[in-house]
Amino acid sequence: MKKLGLLVRLEAKAGKEKDVEAFITSALPLANEETGTITWYAFRIDASTFGIFDTFSDEEGREAHLGGKIAKALMENAPELLATAPFIEKLDVLAAK
Repeated sequence: MKKLGLLVRLEAKAGKEKDVEAFITSALPLANEETGTITWYAFRIDASTFGIFDTFSDEEGREAHLGGKIAKALMENAPELLATAPFIEKLDVLAAK
């Protein structure tokens, strides 16, 4: 059951929008490897704002994701791709279909 989530907002540097899109969409295979990640979405909000939303059944899965390959790659590439640091919010899923 989806109980917990993460919402990550990413603001691309000017001229790096396609690179951010490519980066986050290329992370799907890594997300598929994570047994504790129930759902994982990469999305665009506007021309330069992107996001990732994922869900977990427990805190162990969420923490494993935060310490995993996607998070590590994001932090390594953030200075080159992003205008600001990633904004990461932990949340509780109240209802889902």
